[in-house]
Amino acid sequence: MISFPKRYADFVAKLRVPSGFLLVAVFAWFSVPTPRSMAWGFPVSLAGLILRGWAAGCLAKNQQLATGGPYAYLRNPLYVGTLLVAAGLAIASRSTGLALLFAAVFFLVYLPVIELEEQHLRHLFPEYARYAEQVPALVPRLRPVPQKNPNPFRFSRYLTNQEFQAGVGFAAGMLFLVWKMVR
Repeated sequence: MISFPKRYADFVAKLRVPSGFLLVAVFAWFSVPTPRSMAWGFPVSLAGLILRGWAAGCLAKNQQLATGGPYAYLRNPLYVGTLLVAAGLAIASRSTGLALLFAAVFFLVYLPVIELEEQHLRHLFPEYARYAEQVPALVPRLRPVPQKNPNPFRFSRYLTNQEFQAGVGFAAGMLFLVWKMVR
């Protein structure tokens, strides 16, 4: 993975949420959905949402290193899920510009944040280095790495991690596209 200067990564980490609001406004303005683009984009976004939900249900933040569930296939399933949701929305919106903008934000904002989080996890969990050697960051393995601590999905973790908010955002985005398509 690309390494970013720490000052830059710290700076963009603070921009992650505000940039999301800006992306929503740009998305609303430039989207031109059709039934066909919705049919292609919806399942991609839904797959990302499901991956995010599965990951959130296996994650006990800062308490235990998540190595089971989707974390046995890739180290950053929440971010990959976010990328899939954004890709699906870009497909559904039928805007190449939005797709390029989403890709740029992922590259320039999310990758540095991933790097900061990995540094934090290396500090917090000594076993993270071995885990990172076995499990790729963003492209999933075909077979899961066997884990001593499987971190099974728990709906209580899903709720604690407030992942339902991603579902609400996804539903709002898709409903907006449907409204824009039929008006």
